[in-house]
Amino acid sequence: MKRERNAKDAKKGPTSQLKVNNAAKTIICQTCRQTFLCTVRAKALSEHSENKHSKPLETCFPGNVRNC
Repeated sequence: MKRERNAKDAKKGPTSQLKVNNAAKTIICQTCRQTFLCTVRAKALSEHSENKHSKPLETCFPGNVRNC
């Protein structure tokens, strides 16, 4: 009985986070166009710009340096 009541109240359909995660990728590298989540730290962005492109952080992410 209780299982039937709970089954009625439970959410129906898929509960995937993929669409939400893709929508949260708002930081884009201007050199290679790779996307990053909006919660990424400046350290991760600077590692990406230095290791992948050998460029400073400001060159790859010009508008997002102060936001991180």
